Amino acid sequence: MAAPLPFALLCALCAILTWIDIRDGIIPDWLNLAIAGLGLVKITMTGDPSAAIEAVGEGVVIGGAFWLLRRLYFSFRGAQGLGLGDVKFLGAAGIWVGIAGIPLVLLVATMTALACVGVMQLSGRTLTGQMSLPFGPFLAAGLLLTSAFQQYGF
Repeated sequence: MAAPLPFALLCALCAILTWIDIRDGIIPDWLNLAIAGLGLVKITMTGDPSAAIEAVGEGVVIGGAFWLLRRLYFSFRGAQGLGLGDVKFLGAAGIWVGIAGIPLVLLVATMTALACVGVMQLSGRTLTGQMSLPFGPFLAAGLLLTSAFQQYGF
């Protein structure tokens, strides 16, 4: 009974994240902290409390790696390709799914984002290289699907 409650709360937080990122183009720090904190609560409820320390370490490594990727992209292109809120979200997501789950989070996020762009293109919307699309909702979908797959096997 304990495992479904944190996942249900994660779904609610991801819905709020999606709404805010679409509306304002940002992912607030408080929301990333809530997702990370809830992940730690889930780990301590369902496993060894020392696993929480490992999960925080993984989250920091993942966040650091994407922060570095963000900086490198900016140095080469002169434009931001990934928002800082997305980087922080990926660090928080790492607490939920670990380093092993991040590739699936990114695969789901990029595939759903590409599908969305494809629908936009087919609907006649003009797309340019300067157009930005909030990536948080797609990352949230990736986190939810990856977490569900890891926890429940579907």
